Amino acid sequence: MGMTMTQKILATHAGLPSVKAGDLIEAKLDLVLGNDVTTPVAVSVFDQAGFTGIFDKDRIAIVLDHYTPCKDIKSAQLCKTAREFAHRFGITHLYDVGQVGIEHALLPEKGLVGPGDCVIGADSHTCTYGALGAFSTGVGSTDMAAGMAVGENWFKVPPAIRVTLTGTLPPYVSGKDVILHLIGRIGVDGALYKSLEFSGEGVKALSMDDRFTIANMAIEAGAKNGIFPVDEKTVEYVTGRMSRPWTAYEADADAEYESEVVIDLSRLEPTVSLPHLPSNTRTVSEVRGMPVDQVVIGSCTNGRISDMRVAASILQGHRVADGVRCIVIPATQEVSRQCLREGLTEIFLDAGCAFSTPTCGPCLGGHMGCMAEGERAVATTNRNFVGRMGHTESEVILASPAVAAASAVKGALASPADLD
Repeated sequence: MGMTMTQKILATHAGLPSVKAGDLIEAKLDLVLGNDVTTPVAVSVFDQAGFTGIFDKDRIAIVLDHYTPCKDIKSAQLCKTAREFAHRFGITHLYDVGQVGIEHALLPEKGLVGPGDCVIGADSHTCTYGALGAFSTGVGSTDMAAGMAVGENWFKVPPAIRVTLTGTLPPYVSGKDVILHLIGRIGVDGALYKSLEFSGEGVKALSMDDRFTIANMAIEAGAKNGIFPVDEKTVEYVTGRMSRPWTAYEADADAEYESEVVIDLSRLEPTVSLPHLPSNTRTVSEVRGMPVDQVVIGSCTNGRISDMRVAASILQGHRVADGVRCIVIPATQEVSRQCLREGLTEIFLDAGCAFSTPTCGPCLGGHMGCMAEGERAVATTNRNFVGRMGHTESEVILASPAVAAASAVKGALASPADLD
């Protein structure tokens, strides 16, 4: 029996000729990631275990993105712990205030991850890098500590679901709508500890940013990872970014999949997830008009330059509705610079938006946009659990940048077509 992309990557990193679903393996790691919330816990475990060194100072990344610039004393202490650990071992890739970006946008941009890599991160959305044809998955801080020390981790090889994409996306429909549609179909546990492997002619119609968004939210279907084939767009993206060799893997023709989901991209509409689960999906046409108090455009899911451009194109010439707060958060410093160069920042400010330094901020109810009791947000983030963005009686509706921007203008859930 042949292997899937994920199985081939894991087999190679385990030094095995083949693996199958359910096998327990020990695999070498290309990168270990932590942030300002999870790294301090990993540092504590690292020290308690008696580790005295790290496996490779160039293959660990610590990104201080969740609460930075630090919002209070507790967050400052967390960042200090992470900084001191990085300095103790001379870790090359420490990203702090002024250089930081939201980790899952920053690492691909910096060329730290690429096709064929095996990556772990103490953050659940580490699965983002599957957009590049890597196996990447979120782990706990204990696994991060062990990974930093020895450069290896244990894995149970996941079974796979094949997601076959056909057609092309209509205007103002994006990767966010694709993944919300998929989660709505299979549920938040529909791919529990499985690999979501995307294939089909529709893949080539997706931009890299669409793929990053889709892979990012694979975890919201319970998946161990999401992964895309390596094609010309992938190669174009990594060329000039990655300074080390990479390997493209293809699934075997006789690879085994537990099931298959087929999505015709051309039939998709702007889609949202209503509170309080990502699987609670509706098309905007079904639920338009729900009043909103806040709009957030950003996050590791949708804070890239294409997201900024789409939002700006819709906001240009409009004003954010009275009583609505619209917060725009570029995912990296480079995206911020591009917004300035292209005049997008001025469009956002002219529309009445707040424009932030890169941070996870409101996505986890950290800062830059926490909500009070009874408030509702439309956000391009990835989770809408109870209390995710503040008070337990606030609500988050997940949406694409196009829908978020249109909703900011209308003061209620809307699609760009509603502004015509």
